Amino acid sequence: MEIKEIIANVTDFFNEFVAPVHKITSVEEGENGGWKLTVEVIEEKEYMKKYAKDEMIGVYEVFLNEQKVVTSYKRMDFRYRSSIG
Repeated sequence: MEIKEIIANVTDFFNEFVAPVHKITSVEEGENGGWKLTVEVIEEKEYMKKYAKDEMIGVYEVFLNEQKVVTSYKRMDFRYRSSIG
């Protein structure tokens, strides 16, 4: 159940500090026993609703250490939810 724990830790971290998780699209074992994830979040949901715009998705790269604690993250992409690319 290690992946479940990793996903739960990342979800909790993003819910508290960034934005609610929309999808986790990859979980990979990283170097030195850590983990690398790709996470999608809906950015500025209330703003988008207010102005009747399509929701924006932020795609983040997240790294965890051997203890499954988030050590770093960065936004890699920003796109409309409806975009196909």
